[in-house]
Amino acid sequence: MPTSVKDLLAAANEAVPRISPAEAKKLIAHENALVVDVRDPPEVAATGKVKGAINISRGMIEFRADSDTASYDPAFQKDRPIILYCASGGRSALAGKALKEMGYGRVQNLGGFKDASEGGLDIEPA
Repeated sequence: MPTSVKDLLAAANEAVPRISPAEAKKLIAHENALVVDVRDPPEVAATGKVKGAINISRGMIEFRADSDTASYDPAFQKDRPIILYCASGGRSALAGKALKEMGYGRVQNLGGFKDASEGGLDIEPA
């Protein structure tokens, strides 16, 4: 059965809970959540990023999160909360679903960068 982007996004949004900027702040402050900006580098360079976030393009997330690859980033720990965001919430939902399928249990979607910045999260230059 063919799957559309709409179907993929619906499944990802069902699998990965959406959180508010206020909830993200709590996870960052009290649980050392890893914040990941999955936008492409030119997008991040143009707008900045959430303070403390790491930028990993959507296409690289699985490689950075898998300890068996040469590209593994040790910031990814299966018991650490992970908060993802992109420009509008689509790529972060898809990345979150991939991480859940890889065994990461505490994955949340913050949605879009605009939601984060307007919601009171601190922003820093890329």
